[in-house]
Amino acid sequence: MSANIIISFDGSDNDHDALALGRILAEGGSSVSLAYVRHAREGDQNREQDAQRDAESILERGAQWLGQPDSERHVVVNASTGDGLRQLVQEQGANVVVFGSDWHTTPGHVQPGRSALRLMDGGPVAIAIAAAGLRERSDARIQHVALPGGEVDPAARETAERLAGRAGTPLALPTQENVDLLVVGSRPGGPEGRVSLSAAAEYLVETTNASVLVLARGVAFGAERQSATTQPSSTATA
Repeated sequence: MSANIIISFDGSDNDHDALALGRILAEGGSSVSLAYVRHAREGDQNREQDAQRDAESILERGAQWLGQPDSERHVVVNASTGDGLRQLVQEQGANVVVFGSDWHTTPGHVQPGRSALRLMDGGPVAIAIAAAGLRERSDARIQHVALPGGEVDPAARETAERLAGRAGTPLALPTQENVDLLVVGSRPGGPEGRVSLSAAAEYLVETTNASVLVLARGVAFGAERQSATTQPSSTATA
């Protein structure tokens, strides 16, 4: 169940939660890289070099915290963090982008930020959102995996069952206590290979106490994406 995981990291506390979740998701042998999106280039060459160095320094500290100092790192320049990450996903053939929750989220809860929501609206890749405060749990791991009831995308069921099987635990319901990861599939009838949540699924994501993995329609975690359109590169890799 390996995957190409990109962690969105800007040095904030909640983005350290994203590092923690990315590290956990990668335990099955997945590759991990870190990405920072700068929103504009500086007109002055010296200021541009300073801004690039600052971004690279942030990613270096993130890689050290992650315990993978040699992990690949990407500095992307785009006015929109979500759009910049979407382009990076296409370039790198990534399967998952990991975010921290919005900055004001209560510890133990999940709240997608604007960039995560942008990719959850028709994005081409799975989105993982870490529960606030996950970074403070040194024993954090995926042991109890929940799957919503009702009609479920087979890819979401496959992913949840495989993750639960890896932990040696039965699937849980979202309402159970001590759930570590909620796996949410895209809505039936949604476009294949794209994230498209029902209103009920969106509500579940915003009310759960567990970290969340939202899947594109028909694509299980770790499965190879069917196509990735190569775009002109806007990344500088440390």
